[in-house]
Amino acid sequence: MQNMSALLLALTGLCIGTAAGFFVRLARLCSFGAVEDALMGGDTRRLRIFGLALGIALMGTQALVIGGVLDPELTNYTGAALPLASIMIGSVLFGIGMAMVGTCGFGSLVRLGAGDLRSFVVLLVLGGAAYATLRGVLSGFRITVLERLSVTMPEGVSTDLASLTRFAFGLDLRAAIAAIGGGVLCLLAFGDKRLRRTPRLLAAGVALGILTVAGWLATTKLPDDFAGPVHPQSLTFVSTIGKAVYAGLLNAANFADFGVGTVFGVVLGSFLAAWRADELRWEAFDDDHEMRRHIGGAALMGLGGILTGGCTIGQGITAGSLLAISWPIAIGGMMLGARMGIAVLVDGSPADLIRRRWGSLRGRLQPRKPASIKASDNSSRLPAIPSDAPRRTAPGSPAE
Repeated sequence: MQNMSALLLALTGLCIGTAAGFFVRLARLCSFGAVEDALMGGDTRRLRIFGLALGIALMGTQALVIGGVLDPELTNYTGAALPLASIMIGSVLFGIGMAMVGTCGFGSLVRLGAGDLRSFVVLLVLGGAAYATLRGVLSGFRITVLERLSVTMPEGVSTDLASLTRFAFGLDLRAAIAAIGGGVLCLLAFGDKRLRRTPRLLAAGVALGILTVAGWLATTKLPDDFAGPVHPQSLTFVSTIGKAVYAGLLNAANFADFGVGTVFGVVLGSFLAAWRADELRWEAFDDDHEMRRHIGGAALMGLGGILTGGCTIGQGITAGSLLAISWPIAIGGMMLGARMGIAVLVDGSPADLIRRRWGSLRGRLQPRKPASIKASDNSSRLPAIPSDAPRRTAPGSPAE
């Protein structure tokens, strides 16, 4: 019975992951692309789609909580303490790695399904780094150092917004927060005329939200109570990729896991969508520089994702659906890290970027000496320069 329960959970995860990979590939939705569009181009459309997914997941998940189906305290996102240092450091590292690779763990699975062999290397490195941080050589540092730098909640209070508001005001505002927050997020997406003309994007956002709720429901109802303690989970793609790599290399029994099932499901769903659209293409690294960048970014995502407690999907939607207070901290850190990574990619190596920024800062801090002008006999013959005329600067000088 226990083996059948685990197998059923894995198959359910496979189905949920297949649906997620299919809709996201069909819409060409990417979390890093959404962040890049918003930060660099001022285009928030794809970011609104992830907001739509969060809004639907938030209302659905909180309905399960209010109905007594899901207990947030049994999940990994709410607890008696908030590992603040771990989340802040890990989220920035994850964001930098995401910029170096050009997508997150979930996006790498989607790319792999369409034939991108670079993503296969990324996923192996990401999974190895994630498992090393979760249970391997780096786990000791994570547990004994970073996770000890935590903010302890008052007695009886969990690290979620509903629990904090109940402690602060003595009122259970869970339903109101879910309804208002979820409604606003959905309105921001459906209220955009351009998004209403792109049904594929809207369908992907709706699907991600519904599938997140389905994950919570499946991992609450399907496990065998005699198999051990139940830990409900939903879509997340860092630790699950690490478990999938571990299962493939060392212990095939670990394939019977909901999270591992979603990993393979996303690849399958993306393959089906790419095959349907005749977009299956084999792709590989252009040169060794690109390969080094992807490997480094994958390692940062694996390490940072475990420290943060999830990826852009795991923290951005799954943790957010539980009203976990780690959500805004993690998402803010990921966006900061992504911006730093983009700056490095645009400006060159990190050393060159730091050197230029330091030189620019020193130039601004140093007081400017007034230039001495020597009078000459021919000064009266020189044409006057209007005060509003544009100045010419030497090539490479900083723009004013």
